[in-house]
Formats: sequence, C-alpha cells, structure tokens
Amino acid sequence: MPEIKITPLGAGQDVGRSCILVSIGGKNIMLDCGMHMGYNDDRRFPDFSYITQNGRLTEFLDCVIISHFHLDHCGALPYMSEMVGYDGPIYMTHPTKAICPILLEDFRKITVDKKGETNFFTSQMIKDCMKKVVPLNLHQTVQVDEELEIKAYYAGHVLGAAMVQIKVGSESVVYTGDYNMTPDRHLGAAWIDKCRPDILISESTYATTIRDSKRCRERDFLKKVHETVERGGKVLIPVFALGRAQELCILLETFWERMNLKAPIYFSTGLTEKANHYYKLFITWTNQKIRKTFVQRNMFEFKHIKAFDRSYADNPGPMVVFATPGMLHAGQSLQIFKKWAGNEKNMVIMPGYCVQGTVGHKILNGQKKLEIEGRQTLEVKLQVEYMSFSAHADAKGIMQLIRMAEPRNILLVHGEAKKMEFLKDKIEQEFSVSCYMPANGETTTIVTNPSVPVDISLNLLKREMALGGPLPDAKRPRTMHGTLIMKDNSLRLVSPEQALKELGLSEHQLRFTCRVQLHDPHSDTDTLGRIYTHLKSVLKSYSIQHVPDGTVIVESIVIKVTSSAEEPNLKAILLSWSYQVHCLMLKDLAPCTGH
Repeated sequence: MPEIKITPLGAGQDVGRSCILVSIGGKNIMLDCGMHMGYNDDRRFPDFSYITQNGRLTEFLDCVIISHFHLDHCGALPYMSEMVGYDGPIYMTHPTKAICPILLEDFRKITVDKKGETNFFTSQMIKDCMKKVVPLNLHQTVQVDEELEIKAYYAGHVLGAAMVQIKVGSESVVYTGDYNMTPDRHLGAAWIDKCRPDILISESTYATTIRDSKRCRERDFLKKVHETVERGGKVLIPVFALGRAQELCILLETFWERMNLKAPIYFSTGLTEKANHYYKLFITWTNQKIRKTFVQRNMFEFKHIKAFDRSYADNPGPMVVFATPGMLHAGQSLQIFKKWAGNEKNMVIMPGYCVQGTVGHKILNGQKKLEIEGRQTLEVKLQVEYMSFSAHADAKGIMQLIRMAEPRNILLVHGEAKKMEFLKDKIEQEFSVSCYMPANGETTTIVTNPSVPVDISLNLLKREMALGGPLPDAKRPRTMHGTLIMKDNSLRLVSPEQALKELGLSEHQLRFTCRVQLHDPHSDTDTLGRIYTHLKSVLKSYSIQHVPDGTVIVESIVIKVTSSAEEPNLKAILLSWSYQVHCLMLKDLAPCTGH
C-alpha cells in the first residue's frame, strides 16, 4: 500500500526550529528550516545528519518550502543550503522572499558581530541562499517536477505567510505553517478550500487556549499602557519587526490621536521604514479595510510613532518603546529591558508566545532574578504583563481549519507536548480521524488509499437516477453498476450496451450448473412434480413454472431430474442458470458451461 512518512527535525512536541521532512509518492520535501530561539549551541539548528551523515542534501531532497519569514521557520536556511549543502529549489511567497534576508542579516549581526560567535553563516551565504528561491503566488499550482505539485493558500499570521498543499498523484499533504483564523487590523483570516488531504500538518501553539474577544484585549492593553504613562513610567513592548508590531502600532496610533496624548512612542530604528516599504509593496496581502483606504491614507505612516535612538532609553519621563526581538532573547529589546527592569514604575508587555529558555519566558513565569549572558544578575522590579496579541490560531481556530479542509488524518507540530495531547484527544473525539504528535526524530507513517478517478457516462447516470430511490448524497459513496473501459490511460464507466458498441464486441453467455443427488423410488416426472409442489408452497413470492418439456423454472434457474442408469432410485437434480457477459477477454470464446 502507498504511504506518507513525516519526520519532524524540529517543532516536534516543541515550539521553535520548525523543520519537517515529508516523504510522499517517492518525493522528499522539507517544510520550513528554522532555528530555536532558546539555544545558542548545536541545538539551535535542526539535526540535518538525520537526512545524510555526509555529503550534500541536494540528492536527498526534491524541494524546500518556507511558510513565512519568522526566524523559527527560516533561520537555519543559509546554514542548510550553504554550509551543509543544498542546490535544489526553495519555494516561498514574494513577501517572504523580500523580508526573509533582512531578518536573517539582522540575526547574523547580533550573533556574529555582537556576540562574536564563529561557525555561522555569512552575509554572502544569505545572498547565495536567496538566489535559489522560487517565488510562489497564492492559489497558483506550481509543478516542481512531472509528478510533484504545490499550491499556496493565505494563512494570515504575518505578511506573506502561506499554507501549502503538496500533491503527488492522488496523494496529498497540507502544511499550515503558522496561521490565524481571525482577521485583525492589518491582515485577513487564513483560508483553504475543501481539499480533503491525506494528512493535515497543523501548528498547535495555542492548543488549549480559547481567546477572549479581541476588543476586550485591545481595551486592556490600551488601559495598561495609558496608566503606566500617566504615572510617569516607561512601557517596553518587545515585538518582532513585522507582524504584531504593525498591529499594535495601528492600535496605539489611533488611541494617541483620539486621546491627544503627548508621551512619545518609539520604534526600533530602520525597521519601521523597511516594514512600511514592504506593506506598501505587498498591499494585496493586507485586509480589505487597509486596501480600500490605502489611496487616501496609508495606515503604516504613523504620526505619533518615531524612530528610536539608543540614547533615548536613558531619557527621563514616560515613553512607549517597540523594540525587537519579541522574546527578549537578544538585541535592542533586551538592552532596554536591562536598563528599565529595576524601576517598579515601568512595565514590559509581552504580546506573544515566548519559547522556553528565553528571558521573555523566564519573566512570564515570575522569575525575579535573572542571569544575563552568564555574567550579571539582574533584579526584575518592573511590572510584567502578558497580553496575547499572538497571530496564531487558538484551539477553536484549529478546529475551524480542520472543518474547512476535511483531512483524513491530522498531525500536530509547533506546540507543547501536554497541550498537544489534550487537543489530539479533542480532535479524535470530534472528527473521528487519527491524530498524531511525533517528537523530533520520530517518523509517523500514514497508509493511504489513493482514489482512482473514473469518468461516468451521462446515460448511465440518468439510468441510475431513473431506477428511483433517494437522491445521492454528495459526501457518501454510491454503488454504480456498469462496464469499466480502460483506454489511453483513462477509465470510464458506461452502460454494458454502450461498451459493446464502442469496443465492437458481441454478447456472451456463461452457464452455471449445480448437481444434487437424492434417493426416490418414484419416476422422474413424479419427482419433478413433487419438487414443483414443494417449491410453490415455500417460495410464494417467486415466479415458478412447470414446463411440459420436463423442467421446473424458478425465476432464471432451470431444474431437471434424471435417474441414474445403474441405480434407478438415485435421482440427480440439476440446477442451471446463465449470465450475460460483456468482456474483451471473452470475445473469441464460444458460450461455455461451468460446473
């Protein structure tokens, strides 16, 4: 039986370092190639030795697909393609192709130039890697080779994020990457058609969460920012350069305008300009409201939000600062946090998920003393708030996507094991499908039942409908009686008469017989008469005839009685019936009798 094999090299019962290997119809595909924010050693990147111990990856992979530009999904790409070695195609959407190298270069600068790490990819490697990228358009079917095809769907989450359907013959897999099922202030909701894949590989970051109303969350966020600023405190909002940053900037910009507030709002230098540039360039990826008002007013040109300079962190008085990265694991957000952590007037608002091992994760778990970069101990006195503006689907959203796509199996990645377990049980209970949650390095094998497409003639369909009965349900299988013609690599189901005519065949008859012996002293005619009387009394609803030629006919079965020449009392009762046969293999055979 054909099968699909799926092995997570990252994001198996874990968040971060997304990298999933899929083997389908003899093709090998790598889905995402991310890094782990919580590690600075070998565990930072996926273990590519799982694919091959030595040599390049090109001969083992048919293609690589990147779902979006977040580093936990693309951060290991230059390492994989340039340092391990891969020369094949890398597929991603146009916005991802534009933004990905910027974030990779920022990450490289922090890791190599500031922390002084070696054995890391260079700026040139990022450029060489991006030369291998093939851009994807939404809903466009791309033929990777003669058998393998891929198609991208809108995923919400961040600008350019896509879910991908992978097809080889009649087998298919859908990989969601990260997605959001609720539209927000700048992006639409994820959408996929009823593609019924053999398996849906879904993220499960918020597997046990059902979020409250977005409006309530926005109100709480604005209230906390406003209160902190009013009492002279500073607010740090760690964000990733594109995505939630724009969402919260639009929210604060509108609020500052309405309330006529004077406290300054800053955003990490350089990234706002780049972000604005890409949002203008890829305006078609934003939501309907922004697209409609774009000509009159660009929502991403902020009046109250200014570029941040490092020296501003020491300025007295209230301020709000959006700084990158979002998990406080490095960069400007961590530097500002270290300066502001000792003052209880200040506040840090974590608007998204924080991976284990990051400073963000530690302070959200109530840690008051932190060891930063292995040297200094930092006392945390400022207020810590978690407000989920994360652009991931919650449990309700994951269930909604499953209903949309109607997969035959589901595999969960990008989540914590305990939460995944809960969601897995819920999915199996509600949808009656198998749900899997492999750990990193574990392979899940799905046996598929490929469907064979067959064209049915209109005449045969009309004849089936004319037979009466309830109208067929589109979702339930229906039995059709006809003749299957295999010609020029296509299959057609037609009526027997049409098949005979098309193929120039004549009808044949198969005759089957069955012999029963019994002892009876009466004559053959008497024995047959008694059989007829008995059948008439027990088979009242059947058509039974006693024919003068010495036979009894029950429906289409003919019954004869003959005596044995050696033993007259031994009667042989012979039953026979016929079938009309239309078959290419029988066209040169004479009618035959079977026993």
